[in-house]
Amino acid sequence: MGWKDAAEPVLARMPAVARPEGHVPFRRKLGWTGGILVLYFFLTNVTLFGVDAATANDLFGQFRSILAGQQGSVLQLGIGPIVTASIVLQLLGGADLLGLDTDNNPRDQILYQGLQKLLVGVMIVLTGLPMVFAGNFLPADQAVAASLGIGTLGVKGLIFAQIAVGGVLILFMDEIVSKWGVGSGVGLFIIAGVSQQLVGGLFSWEGLGGASGFFPTWIGIVTGAIELPASPTDLLSTIFLGQGQLLALVTTVLIFGIVVYAESVRVEIPLSHARVKGARGRFPVKLIYASVLPMILVRALQANIQFLGRILNNSWAAMPAWLGQYTSGQVTGGLFYYLAPIQSRSDWMWFLGLTSADPLDIAIRVLIDLVFMIVGGAVFAIFWVETTGMGPESTARQIQNSGMQIPGFRRNPQVIEKVMERYIPQVTVIGGALVGLLAVMANMLGTIGAVSGTGLLLTVSITYKLYEEIAEEQLMEMHPMMRNMFGSE
Repeated sequence: MGWKDAAEPVLARMPAVARPEGHVPFRRKLGWTGGILVLYFFLTNVTLFGVDAATANDLFGQFRSILAGQQGSVLQLGIGPIVTASIVLQLLGGADLLGLDTDNNPRDQILYQGLQKLLVGVMIVLTGLPMVFAGNFLPADQAVAASLGIGTLGVKGLIFAQIAVGGVLILFMDEIVSKWGVGSGVGLFIIAGVSQQLVGGLFSWEGLGGASGFFPTWIGIVTGAIELPASPTDLLSTIFLGQGQLLALVTTVLIFGIVVYAESVRVEIPLSHARVKGARGRFPVKLIYASVLPMILVRALQANIQFLGRILNNSWAAMPAWLGQYTSGQVTGGLFYYLAPIQSRSDWMWFLGLTSADPLDIAIRVLIDLVFMIVGGAVFAIFWVETTGMGPESTARQIQNSGMQIPGFRRNPQVIEKVMERYIPQVTVIGGALVGLLAVMANMLGTIGAVSGTGLLLTVSITYKLYEEIAEEQLMEMHPMMRNMFGSE
């Protein structure tokens, strides 16, 4: 008996959101998507009961924008467990260790979905337990422990239960959006979190004298409420790197422009209908073919490495210096320092006095980050394409089933697949590497609202794809016959 037969009784009975029977009207999809978004914002404002907020610190730090959670809330873990489970499944699937045919076998599809949920549950436990019980990341409030009479350990157990419930909720919220709404829940939550930071970075107001948002700051500068230094060097530094945030604005706008342009760059393969004369179309192979979602997996892998380092630092009495050195909870040396991604200008601009780190150490760290992101982006893009039915074989089958063919070639899946193999693998690798490079450069230059480069990159690309999907849904709503061509029925 294989592992599938042994695991089927458990995996096939994992709770799941029922798929809609038939077509879901576009307005109803928007309603479900909007409702889940409101619920997400509500849950990010539900604080964890029993946590001593004054001494708590965010374990994920700069990775928070791509993990789409909120420190100290029920959604403390964000999409971290979902993404980590996806990494494990993609690696297992890429090595062909699962033996699951998720394209053609309905039973294997159910087992895959059940295995994913089981892994998410495991990751919730593996991430939540150290976060609560190892170190001082979510310390128990002693007043709550005394009033309830359950002791510190009991309060910690209560905190873990809350973040575990939050992890399960966000899993099913993602599934609801994927099946009943527009786009994906993971992408929606990332957009929501990053958009909050961007809006705050542009418009947050603390009075003209201490304005922190871009526009209030410049109103303060123009009206004279904010004093600028007299020295030309200090003046330029303040305007471009300090309160003025001009470099951050330029970087943010540049990332928007590059991503939108890259999304529009494509190779279009002509198609014609085998039976309907004159019916023609095109299959677009975009430069960012695998989308930027695989970049979540790369950054999540980095986040998990740093998570491990901070847990070891808090639980290991004397961590070896070569492994990691920490000051005030921040890594400052050792292996974990070199593996830490560049998050802002203060991590590498030693020539402006923004960091006291050795230039050689900075160069090594930047190089490792670039290699990790470029190679990781390309590798995970390949895995993403193969496991989401976007590879040459799956695409050829979809074109064949829709009744289309490539003019000048025989109407045969193998022939179409060979044509697709000329473009898809190469474009996937180039696109994944390009996204990795852009993410590192955006982090190094800084963005409005201190959004991570990867977070901004993800938000722009996901929003662009969401726009395309909404346009496609509207088109199919006006022309119901097209749903059969797109495989939506």
